[in-house]
Amino acid sequence: MAGRGRFLTGSTMGHVVRMTMAGAMGITFVFIVDAANLYWIAQLGDPQLLAAVGFAFAVQFFSVSSGIGLMIASTALISRSIGAGNRDTARRQATSAAVIAGLWQFAVAALIIAFRHDIIALIGATGETAALAARYLAISLPSLGIMAVSMIANGALRAEGDGRRSMMVTLLSGAVAMVVDPFLIYGLGMGLDGAAIGITLFRFVMLGLALRFAIGTHDLMARPALADIRMTLGPYLMIAVPTILTQLATPVGNFLATTVMAPYGDDAMAGWAVVGRLTVVAFGGIFSLAGAIGGIFGQNFGACEYDRVRTTYRDAVVFGLAYTMATWALLAVLGRSIAGVFELTAQGTEVVLAFTSVGAGGFVLGSALFVANSAFNSLGKPTRSTLTNWLRDGVLTLPLALLFAAWFGANGVIYAQAAAGAVVGLIAAIWGWRYVVGLHRRNLPPLDLAPPRPYAHADRFRRR
Repeated sequence: MAGRGRFLTGSTMGHVVRMTMAGAMGITFVFIVDAANLYWIAQLGDPQLLAAVGFAFAVQFFSVSSGIGLMIASTALISRSIGAGNRDTARRQATSAAVIAGLWQFAVAALIIAFRHDIIALIGATGETAALAARYLAISLPSLGIMAVSMIANGALRAEGDGRRSMMVTLLSGAVAMVVDPFLIYGLGMGLDGAAIGITLFRFVMLGLALRFAIGTHDLMARPALADIRMTLGPYLMIAVPTILTQLATPVGNFLATTVMAPYGDDAMAGWAVVGRLTVVAFGGIFSLAGAIGGIFGQNFGACEYDRVRTTYRDAVVFGLAYTMATWALLAVLGRSIAGVFELTAQGTEVVLAFTSVGAGGFVLGSALFVANSAFNSLGKPTRSTLTNWLRDGVLTLPLALLFAAWFGANGVIYAQAAAGAVVGLIAAIWGWRYVVGLHRRNLPPLDLAPPRPYAHADRFRRR
């Protein structure tokens, strides 16, 4: 698609629904595979294994969130160039972002692996549980850079507007993992190690598919060139650094909440691990919403279509409210059955029920935070996303968790996360709306974060 971006015409609600649902189907399936992994581990009959996964998930959340921030930044940059009609620039930005993100994530993985025992101990894991969590991280983290490159390529598909192929990347790689994981965990008797190896294989499959569609179908990535990387580095990091800080707020909040949950023992931590997987499965559509609409915002911002930016924001908030209310109602009905599937103890079951009956409700208003963050990241104000996320996870989560835990025990941690999400979601929704409504008055340049000068070598390297 060499002409104008596909998000510049047609119903903005249609684009929001189509891109979000395509992304949701893919990402939710991946999370279902992850939850299935937890189920297979639960069948081994050792709550200590579930607790170890819970601790490892809290640590790995940091690294994965960093990758998500890099993907969101690349989608914003690429979609702006597409919207402005600079497709050749978009191709070079996509490749350069993939190289930068891959190197970044390999460095993050090396750092976490080197200090994994200290990090896990800081959360509150001890003894054999801590050793198992550290082993899981040592096996699964080295492939983090591979995942980063695949996420940038997949983000380029979203920037282009190809939600279907973006979905297929995660669906097909998830399907492979669904078959391989139980074979490794049970068939070969590898247990927790098999689950970690399965994640690594999933990331390599995802890489192959994402590159196949981004390069083979859309020619969205040029051959790597040092000059392109130098040209892209500044504009990319201007978005990526605050976006990564934004994304890191969530694992910090989860980390802090885990430290409050940990003293309640392995049974409570097993329930906490199930809640972590259940959250991403049930609300995969909302997590997808933030990434899916970034391309819509970016293309229309690049083309100076400010009215469409405003209607995109409105439609995304409405969609988020409807989605989360329906999901919360479903979880409230199925809560006890879900806890039974994982064969949790009484305390673990209480933690899960606290989430399905009350905690999930925090996403109703909290969904607006995802929309506001996407708007800020795509429209030149990424630091605002950083502020709102850190207000929720870095400022409110720990004191609320300590207070609510004193009142309600382990369940209080769930209630605290819901309260923090609802309060900050409402604040962010209002702040974001005021910003997009005033865009037309600010006379902003559509590519204020684009490279300061043209790619002088564009013709020499065109379609190489």
